[in-house]
Order: sequence, then C-alpha cells, then structure tokens
Amino acid sequence: MIDDIAEQPPMQGLASLPVFFDLAGRRTLVAGGSPAAAWKAELLQATGARVDVVGPSPSAEMRALAARAPALTLIEREWIETDFDGAAIAIGDFTGTDKAAAFQAAARHARVPVNIVDKPDFSDFQFGTILDRSPLVIAISTKGAAPVFALALRGRFEGLLPQTIKLWAEAAQTWRPRLKAADLAPALRRRFWEIFVARAFGTRAPQPKDYYEIFARATTELAGAAKGSVALVGAGPGDPELITLKGLRVLQAADVILFDDLVAPAIVEMARREAVKIPVGKRGYQPSCCQDDIIAQLVELAKEGKRVVRLKGGDPSIFGRANEEIAALETAGVEVTIVPGVTAALGAAASLKLSLTERDRARRLQFVTAHAQDGRLPADLDWGALCDPAAATAVYMGVHTLPDLLQRLLEHGIDPQTPALLVESATWPQERRIDGTVANLAALVAAAKPSGPCLVLIGRIFGGTSARALAEATAGA
Repeated sequence: MIDDIAEQPPMQGLASLPVFFDLAGRRTLVAGGSPAAAWKAELLQATGARVDVVGPSPSAEMRALAARAPALTLIEREWIETDFDGAAIAIGDFTGTDKAAAFQAAARHARVPVNIVDKPDFSDFQFGTILDRSPLVIAISTKGAAPVFALALRGRFEGLLPQTIKLWAEAAQTWRPRLKAADLAPALRRRFWEIFVARAFGTRAPQPKDYYEIFARATTELAGAAKGSVALVGAGPGDPELITLKGLRVLQAADVILFDDLVAPAIVEMARREAVKIPVGKRGYQPSCCQDDIIAQLVELAKEGKRVVRLKGGDPSIFGRANEEIAALETAGVEVTIVPGVTAALGAAASLKLSLTERDRARRLQFVTAHAQDGRLPADLDWGALCDPAAATAVYMGVHTLPDLLQRLLEHGIDPQTPALLVESATWPQERRIDGTVANLAALVAAAKPSGPCLVLIGRIFGGTSARALAEATAGA
C-alpha cells in the first residue's frame, strides 16, 4: 500500500540554509575593530578557530578581547587582499556601502564565505541568535526581519531545556562512536536515540549505565515490534500548541501517519519529514474516507512492521470511533496504544474563559453526539438528562440536526431561555461563536451558515457568554 502513496512534495520556501561551520583549528578573518566586530571575533575564537583581526583603530572591547584570547591576533592596519589567503570565513564591519562592497568582492574572489555586520545584502551568511549548550547549539534566524523575536524564542527554548541537557549532549558525543562501531541495523540505532531523547528531557544527569540500559531496551522493543504498532493520538481541537508532549513524541517517532481533516496542518508538519503522511479525512455530509478502508490500512501498515500514528482531532476516545479501530487492531494481533488529547469542549471552554463545571450552576458535564450512523438525530438520547438545569452539555456533530435537537428539548420541558451557543473552529485563529438560547439558536446558526467544525454548548453555566462577548466587542471598539 505504501507503494501506491504519492511521493512527498519537495521542501519549498526555506528562507535560508541553516548550517554549522566546524572552525576548530582553522584561520578566520575579521576586518574592523568595532564592539560589534569584537563580538563576532569572540564567537569565532569560542569555536577554537584562529582569528586574525585587521583594523587600524581597534575599540577598547577588541583590545580587551585580544588580551584574553590567545587564539586572536590583532593587526592594526587596513585589510588587504592577501588577508583572505587560507581563511575559512571572513567577517567585516564597515559604515559605508563602498567599503562593504569592496570587502565582499575580495572575499568572493578568494572564494571565502563573507558576512558584513548588519548588511545582509553584502553577506553570504547571517549569524542567528544562539542558545549555547555545547556540544548542543541552537541557532534561530528570522533573516534579519525581527531580531527581538529571535531573542524571545531563545528565551522560550531556554525555559524548555532542562539544566542537564548539556551533559546529555556530551554523552551523545561519547556514545555515538560506540554505536557506529557496533554496526547496528538502522531501526535499532534510531530506537536507541529515541529512548535517549526521552531520558535527556528528564531531570537527572546521564550515567554510564544509561548506555547499556537504553541499548537493551531498544533491542528488546525492536524485537517485540516486528509486527509494527499503531498509536491513536489526539491532536487537540486545532491550536497546534495543544498537542501533548507525549503525543508530539509519538508523532515524531512514526513511520506512517494517517490524519483527519480536522487536524491542523502545522501539527502534521511536526512529524519527521521522512514519515509518510496519508490524509484520511471523514467529514459529515461531505466526501470522506471509508472507516473500513482506514482500519484496513492501519492493520496492513502495522503488519509491514511500521510504527503507525492515527492522528485524530481532539481526543481519540471522544466520538472518534476509536473502539472500532482498537477492536480490529487487537483482533489482527497489532499492538495499539492511545495518547489522549484535548477535546473540543475543553478547547472551547478555554477560549470562552469559563469553567464547564460549577458547584451552583453545573454539577454535571455530559458529552453527547447529535449524529447517528444514519445521519439523523439519535433516537436513544436521554432527554431528561439533557434538560437537567444543573448540567452542562457539549453536543458534538450537531449542526445538521440542531433544529431537531432543540425542538425535542423544548418538547421535553427545557426552559426555552436556557443559554445555548455554537462554537465554530474552537482554538483556531478563525474561531467564531454564536450566542443564543434553546429557543433561537437554530435560527441564528442557519443565518450564520458555519462551515468549520462546530460544537454546541447548552446549559445555564453558559449564560454569561453573551455579556462577555458584548464587553469584549465594546472594549475592542
């Protein structure tokens, strides 16, 4: 079946090529003696490079750096073309474009990559914002568009990385030659590093025994995974940041991903580029993949030894037909796991800034579907529970049957003024909500014609949303 899948499209739109120069022991050239040039020279010498700084008037910062950096040689004169001989890279700092153009031309004539400080039009490469946990180095570039943004991202990454990550990076540097010498199968090597990464994001430093424990676990797991496996992973309601850390880790280890239409493209892009990505969207009243075909693909791919992720919008256990897939996979002898996700009701509640439960107004939370297998309103709904004034009800897949649902609620005695609202595309940038009551929501929704994934919320706990929406609109005006 994999042979029938179209090849992945080539990568497009990469603003620049991120590369890392190994400069240890190599000669580099810096022209200029400004504080900015001194910072670039300090970066170069930190890599173990030999740095020749050429400039007639070195700043105090440059002189101080030269005094404490034995690998830096300060040459107090203007640069000349022979300065490029044998240089791995060249960096210049000039106030005028004429000097920058001349330095660029000389560097290119000598076939030396060149960077002119704060002049990207005269540069072959740019310096990114650096997070240093050497040998782990993370560089962030906005191609000069927003340096402050890059600094903010570095701050975010600083908070994500445990203090011990540097030690794990050093361990990786030590262990890689041992793995290479063992001449392991590619799948075993990859599983070793996946387990390694999971431990590296813990809180303790690596120990020598970790190498042997990770190796043994990888070997055991790979031997037991000859038939492959399937993970049902919840992608959340839309916002890519709402996928769980475990969900992201499983996604990035997958060989094949079958994903729903409701999964944000940005989440699918978080997977390994080498992974095969298969859209299997199922949308009510629209052309959709057949559930039996999806199950058949899951079984076949797993039996080929693939690690398969079935990526579902929201939580896979909430109206996601997970039981059908689990039963078929277990019958076929395929290992299956579930990674929970944030369901749409929770995402909508977060956007609305309200709790779905409250001691005085909503003592019970209930999830129901208003869409039976025949596409109609289910005949076996518990109308007493749905009309309970002390319940908060989240209705999934209820747009097309909404008029029937609300009419039946009225027939069973619910207060017509019970707050009811529809949230379209919860947590997505285009999220929209339609506030009303059981009496008028159907007409409001028909006029609004929503086209995205929708959730209907019914209960007195939702009574403050109209006032809040008005307050937000007034504040915005």
